[in-house]
Amino acid sequence: MPRNEFHDDLEACLKVLQGGGIILYPTDTIWGLGCDAGNEAAVSRIYKIKKRSDALSMLVLIDSPAKLQAYVSEVPDMAWDLMELSEKPLTIIYPDARNVAPNLMAADRSLGIRVSNEVFSKALCERFRRPIVSTSANISGQAAPQHFGEIAEEIKSSVDYVVQFRQQERKPAQASSIIKLGKGNLIQIIRQ
Repeated sequence: MPRNEFHDDLEACLKVLQGGGIILYPTDTIWGLGCDAGNEAAVSRIYKIKKRSDALSMLVLIDSPAKLQAYVSEVPDMAWDLMELSEKPLTIIYPDARNVAPNLMAADRSLGIRVSNEVFSKALCERFRRPIVSTSANISGQAAPQHFGEIAEEIKSSVDYVVQFRQQERKPAQASSIIKLGKGNLIQIIRQ
């Protein structure tokens, strides 16, 4: 995709996110539904699109580990090591989340956060300057799409903007590993 189209996608996404809308975008794992992680109404809308209970939390993407402390009361030392050593995208669930929509967090106030290294989602997070929700682009209970071509029309038609970048790729994507960190250095592997 030529640079100007990449830039156009970024600009369009920023406008939609700032206006409280929903985007369908490529991430460092699978295609995701996204919105401003601080916008409670937008987060609710994603739950409705996915036909998913809001009792299940969703994760967010950020562009730099340095931004973690704005959204987590305390980043356990172990988190830095896990991020550094992980060979694939890693979502870490942190206790005591803050500065995000209340309906985004789990009942115990934990929140999954992943630092994206994929070119588009990283640039989008960097430009937006806030975390962006990232949840698989599927109806709850259905298989997550392996590439853009597998995303249901029902999902595509329910968002405010669909990113053009990377739509032609057909290499199967994989979801991230998920590790939950609790107080007292408690570790729970949710998905490898």
